[in-house]
Parts: sequence; structure tokens; C-alpha cells
Amino acid sequence: MKPVRLISPPGTYFVTFSTWQRRRLFVVENYVRLFLKTLYRYRREGRYQLHAFVIMSEHVHLLLTPAQTVTLEHAVQLIKGGYSHALGTLFGRKREIWQRGFTDHRIRDNRDFIHHQNYIHQNPVEQRLVNNPREYRYCSAYPGYKLAPWSARVELVPFPNLACP
Repeated sequence: MKPVRLISPPGTYFVTFSTWQRRRLFVVENYVRLFLKTLYRYRREGRYQLHAFVIMSEHVHLLLTPAQTVTLEHAVQLIKGGYSHALGTLFGRKREIWQRGFTDHRIRDNRDFIHHQNYIHQNPVEQRLVNNPREYRYCSAYPGYKLAPWSARVELVPFPNLACP
């Protein structure tokens, strides 16, 4: 039976998802560029604010804030589904692209945001791909990427009270 996922409350999230069977999909330059194009397409459409990202060979980390009318689950579905469709259309790939689901962490405050942003930026350094995050072209630390500033005001939406009376 497929696990049920509750709808996530509004806020900013650190999100991770992986390629199917952790295949090293993103070692192919054209595949990475297409992912970036997909990621920025939905950002331009206003589906979410993008604060940070890194695209590793077999997984992706994002810091994003879905728009008020978009759930986190829908934002991730747009990114993964949009990429899968584009990849199939352009390159004829019909195989599975992504592992099912994703992991997420709701950002609590500015300190938590900085911690996860640093984690994202240090990922290619920890994997010994570069010495400095600004050297890794598929990381938001690389100069030139347009990113949304983060405001802690968005994060003051409390979790719903689920306590029983």
C-alpha cells in the first residue's frame, strides 16, 4: 500500500529528491541544463520562490517557498513531472527518471534557513567535486543565478493544532 502524505503547511522548505535507483543522470550536461530550465520555468510562472539549489549527479536539494496557491507537494510534482516530460520529449527517454516521493524539512527561522542553505552549497565540496561552492556550475552559489530573497515573516504561519479536545 502506498504511504499517504499529508498536505504540508505554507512555508519555506528544504527538499531532496533522487533519480531512479540513484542513477547518475546529471553527469550529462544536456540533462542538467534541461533540469535548470524546468526549475526556472516554474519559478518564472510564480509557482514558488527559489532560494537555493544544487544538482548533484543523482540527487537534487532545493530551498523553496511555494506560492500561496501551490502546495509543496504540487511544486515538487511540477518540477519532477515537468522535467520527466521534457526529457522524454527532447531526448526520447521513456524510462523512470525519479525515485518516488521526496524528503522535506520545514524551515523554522533564519538560523535554520542559513544552515540548510550552507548544506546545499557545501554539497559539491563535501563530494570533492570542487574546493569552493562558487566553482560548481550547478549550485546556486555559482555566480549569476537569480534567487529570491528569504523573509522570515513568511515562516510565522503555525502548524495547525491537531490536539484532541
